Amino acid sequence: MSTPSACSELLPTDWLNGVSGADLPDGNTVGDWIAFGDAQTGQLDKSNDRYGAAVGVIGRCEERDRKAVQRSRPKFLGIF
Repeated sequence: MSTPSACSELLPTDWLNGVSGADLPDGNTVGDWIAFGDAQTGQLDKSNDRYGAAVGVIGRCEERDRKAVQRSRPKFLGIF
């Protein structure tokens, strides 16, 4: 019998904390805000990568479990 939560347990637990945003700039120059925007975009990229990885891991895990259940079912007369 497969465990429903087994796939999600494969993900790093610290991912539950999410990805924090970039720190607001100390200064108030255009350059400071450009650097902040670049850093914030990097954090968004990290978050999007984690989401894609999580969906991929869970999908492959569920497929593996589905195939295991199919293989474990007894065949009627060895053929069905």
